[in-house]
Amino acid sequence: MILRMNNGSSDFLLEGDLFIPRVRNAMKCFNKPYSCLWPKSANGKVEIPFLISDGYDKSERNEILQATKDIESKTCIHFIPRETQRAYLSIEPKFGCYSFLGRLGVKQVVSLQRFGCVSRGIIQHELLHALGFYHEHNRSDRDNYVRILWHNLYSYYSSNFQKKNTDNLNTPYDYSSIMHYGRTAFGKFGAETIIPIPDPSVAIGQRNGLSDIDIRRINKLYKCCSYDS
Repeated sequence: MILRMNNGSSDFLLEGDLFIPRVRNAMKCFNKPYSCLWPKSANGKVEIPFLISDGYDKSERNEILQATKDIESKTCIHFIPRETQRAYLSIEPKFGCYSFLGRLGVKQVVSLQRFGCVSRGIIQHELLHALGFYHEHNRSDRDNYVRILWHNLYSYYSSNFQKKNTDNLNTPYDYSSIMHYGRTAFGKFGAETIIPIPDPSVAIGQRNGLSDIDIRRINKLYKCCSYDS
């Protein structure tokens, strides 16, 4: 769904939904580990200021708020209404579903296009990017768990499958992660591009909500000591 909604975007979207700004050096978040995490406040919460555009109707706004509250209920992440904070998330109904990676230190857009991107799983997927998480199929040890069918990809999409030097936080590869793309991601004419190994029948690419390992990773990355991790 995310890739389908982003098809035709004029922006450069790394891995399909990671936005690369043209007017500043965003590579800081890609090259320096932990340099773009959201800070923890004195109360032990990681408070993330956010605004929701008036372009959403009441039900869409409620869906976004429920997605944030679900994250809050299981982690030390706390989404707070933005007042005067310089760094904040601006959730807007632009074209497609996309986010920046991690905290930029200024206003950063999380795009959730109406009629396609405003569902709990997609909302949480993009918010986890804003928290600093890559896609699961790009983690450093992925070749032990999935096989990439390069011949089913157009060459200009191959960069979306390059492994990253990720901190996997001592957590197992998670086929059920909300950050895992489906088996036909970027495939020519819907061809399969990601095959689980050793069991190719394993389901991947769900957008229902956070997996148990997604929750564990958030709590590990942000040192949410009062939560099971």
